[in-house]
Amino acid sequence: MLLVNTETIPGREITEILGLVQGNTIRAKHLGRDIAAGFKNLVGGEIRGYTELLTEARREAVERMIAQAEQLGADAVVNVRFTTSAVAAGAAELYAYGTAVRLGPSAQGG
Repeated sequence: MLLVNTETIPGREITEILGLVQGNTIRAKHLGRDIAAGFKNLVGGEIRGYTELLTEARREAVERMIAQAEQLGADAVVNVRFTTSAVAAGAAELYAYGTAVRLGPSAQGG
């Protein structure tokens, strides 16, 4: 499955637009990460626990978006975007979305 954040894929023709596909996950912080974040606020630096949390959330949201695109028979998802929002104290949603499309053969015949 091709994923791009552009509206087109160089060398490929979009032959059919299948519609919006999306994936999301809601993740909550936990006490251990909050304590580590508090220390990092004092001394500075990357908060690895939060970086890992967001990396996992992005991966899961993208996997869910791809699954939805595959159900539609898509070859690719174009114009992929991410957004986040707070849904409760200490919990945030990561949302991935794009347009599922079918592609014609590549310019090289593949």
